[in-house]
Amino acid sequence: MPTRESAPIGAPCWIDLQTSDPERAAAFYDAMFDWTHESSGEEYGGYVMFFSDGKPVAGMMAGQSGNPYVNIWTTYLATADADATAKAVTESGGQVMMEPMTVPEQGRMAMFLDPSGGVVGVWQPAEHKGFGVMGEHGAPAWFELVSKNYDAALPFYRDVFGWNLATLSDTGEFRYTTGRFDGEDLAGIFDASTAMPADVPSHWQMFVAVDDTDAAVARLTELGGTVLREPWDSEHGRMANVADPNGAQFMISGPVAAG
Repeated sequence: MPTRESAPIGAPCWIDLQTSDPERAAAFYDAMFDWTHESSGEEYGGYVMFFSDGKPVAGMMAGQSGNPYVNIWTTYLATADADATAKAVTESGGQVMMEPMTVPEQGRMAMFLDPSGGVVGVWQPAEHKGFGVMGEHGAPAWFELVSKNYDAALPFYRDVFGWNLATLSDTGEFRYTTGRFDGEDLAGIFDASTAMPADVPSHWQMFVAVDDTDAAVARLTELGGTVLREPWDSEHGRMANVADPNGAQFMISGPVAAG
């Protein structure tokens, strides 16, 4: 997928990391994906921007003391009006975790809990439009809600974010629906009600594209990361479930090896 100026309304547009150790995390992701990073300064709370070939791909900030929401990647969906989205969230059975707030000159954001228990952010862009590239090595590639209440999640994302729902599979073994925008699938919802331990809540997970999944896993291990699930092949590529040295989980996705 080529570079892009903005995301469709309702589609993923940004990811950021709340981390217990910003310095360690920055060094890891720079080395892992050939990213570079720079701080936005004190006026933005020391928020760090990551870049791939000069294009913004992710953000990072230090977790707040006493807040258990740390070492977690958050997916943000694009909105034209964060306040109107917050109202729609409550009307559709979700909860507002962080009321809409303005990031000076950059945009407006909020955080919500969907009816299935998944945390998701929204971003109303001003100067900051979101990530500038998708699907290339070191860039975001896919986003999905791993849901413990699939039947509640589907109408929520349809009604609040305008997703055109496309069912890829609806069997007893595998239920998966995508959010389709202008004919293009940009996010998914997976029914994980029988696939996850009871103590693991619904959550959004993001995938980073790599040229070689096995090489990326080896590199991650050298850098102090953890492999949570060894690489496996799927019809959408070769995946691995991993965590950074501070414990923040994410997925990597590359092409299936030839032969």
